[in-house]
Amino acid sequence: MEFTNATVHAKANVYFEGRVISHTVITSGGEHKTVGIILPGSYHFGTGKAELMELVEGSASVVLDGTDTTVAYAAGQSFEVPANSGFTITVAGDPCHYVCSFLC
Repeated sequence: MEFTNATVHAKANVYFEGRVISHTVITSGGEHKTVGIILPGSYHFGTGKAELMELVEGSASVVLDGTDTTVAYAAGQSFEVPANSGFTITVAGDPCHYVCSFLC
């Protein structure tokens, strides 16, 4: 995945003692995204806006808040998270690279 004519914030967003790191990207069309990496572990994220998480490399298991269902995702797959919600993502093995798009 590649973004042309985009603004990238050089300062990283660092979570969970450096185990999840992302950079903010603003596309030429004004879309806000983050591009990052998740190291092995299990992490919970809350959402304000709805999100589309696209896995670029690696794999992860995800449980959306309000459900008990674990769904496995691999590179090339994506999942949506509702606004004002959250999800738990678990990465085992190789790091998971992702692009998160904030939906309106």
